[in-house]
Amino acid sequence: MPRPLADASAGAAVTSLSSADAPPRHRWWILAVIGLAQLMVVLDATIVNIALPSAQKDLGFSDGDRQWIVTAYALAFGSLLLLGGRIADLFGRKMTFLVGLAGFAGASALGGAAGSFEILVAARAAQGLFGALLAPAALSLLTTTFTDARERAKAFGVYGAIAGAGGAIGLLLGGVLTEHLTWRWTLYVNLAFAAVAFIGGVLLLRRATRDTTATIDLPGAVLVSAGLFGLVYGFSNAESHDWDSPATWGFLVAGAVLLAAFAWWQTRSAHPLLPLRVLLDRDRGASFISVLITGAGMFGVFLFLTYYLQQSLGYSPIKTGLAFLPMVAALMLTSALASTVLVPRIGPKTVVPLGMGTAAAGMAWLTALDLQSGYTTDILPPLVVAGLGLGLVMAPAMSLATAGVSAEDAGVASAAVNTMQQVGGSLGTALLNTLTTSAVTDYLDGKNPRDPAVLAQAGLEGYSTAYWWSAVFFAAGLIISVILYRRGTPAQDPDAAPVVHM
Repeated sequence: MPRPLADASAGAAVTSLSSADAPPRHRWWILAVIGLAQLMVVLDATIVNIALPSAQKDLGFSDGDRQWIVTAYALAFGSLLLLGGRIADLFGRKMTFLVGLAGFAGASALGGAAGSFEILVAARAAQGLFGALLAPAALSLLTTTFTDARERAKAFGVYGAIAGAGGAIGLLLGGVLTEHLTWRWTLYVNLAFAAVAFIGGVLLLRRATRDTTATIDLPGAVLVSAGLFGLVYGFSNAESHDWDSPATWGFLVAGAVLLAAFAWWQTRSAHPLLPLRVLLDRDRGASFISVLITGAGMFGVFLFLTYYLQQSLGYSPIKTGLAFLPMVAALMLTSALASTVLVPRIGPKTVVPLGMGTAAAGMAWLTALDLQSGYTTDILPPLVVAGLGLGLVMAPAMSLATAGVSAEDAGVASAAVNTMQQVGGSLGTALLNTLTTSAVTDYLDGKNPRDPAVLAQAGLEGYSTAYWWSAVFFAAGLIISVILYRRGTPAQDPDAAPVVHM
């Protein structure tokens, strides 16, 4: 599942209170408040997906534009997450947490009331922006609230469970709200989450001393955000302007140049947003690339499979949400197996490529779906295979992306791995949507576009194209992970700070 989050802030990712300070008396209630806020952020990566066909019908936006409802959130969230952690350091975690909650609620209200596609996209981008403030502050508050090692382990276990289950809850809740109310309630529901968490935060959270030495790398933030937007927008424009149009390749080139400038600036900045030493270890570099590829393949497939189930097969929103649950269960099963058994015994060089290959096989299998496909015989098997593969990649890659970093880099490494997943999702969704709509246009060329049978088959051609390209992403991930990961099992650091990935 899409699982956004991390702490880009405090150097050690665990900025503990001094031993003289007693832990907060209501710390388990504080965990409930933080957990509720985090659930809201995680939900929004999936809850709107199920509602998208209904929103598209209501607001009348095109197939080429629909990806922006997903991409606007993921791109804003991913590109601003590193910056959000530094803001939490500078202005205080409690204040940043509360501002993030209030802003997220306001953006959700705007999106729910949206009367046009443009307003809905703007609201989703604003959700991502305030989520990027909220998520690092939440994790920082968790690490400073629980100072006892045993209690902290329990708290992170609960927090991780919320993160893991949030995507599945979003799929189901999105289906229920869309079917029994309207798609707008997939956004309005955030007001209830945010109100409870905000009141709890005001009453329970303590103001911590701000880090007056913290500085914000504004040039770095501008370069990385503009560069990522250029790449996503360029891929999106390819559908309407063709690949040889300056509106396509111009944005792609500009995005690449800006990201190269960001990498250069990080070697010059006194307080870099993303110190390059975090990325240069072989296992960590392989893990970052694996997370990026997984995000690209997974986000897009959720989008297109949702449309296939609802528009091609006529599934209800609730039935669509339920259809994804076996995939989520398979993913969670192999995630646990990879983390506790496989990687500690045989290392990532075997496990991650195996997962990439399994996910690629699942995606390729999905290309066989047609208008007569049955769920148990045709849809369920490739979904489960894809889920098994994704679990083998995600847990080891996210763990190794933060393994072995120095204390002052633990927070930024945690942020970076989650940023990679969100950015991968943005780029993958933009590229897959462009390829899909191009495939539909090519199929309709010379045919009657008013014939329902022709339109239905054109949709299948588009979805099949998306699944094939997702398979290509994962096949590339297999090759890259085989080459980059070191042989043997990773060294374990018993004193490492806990890191949670959504």
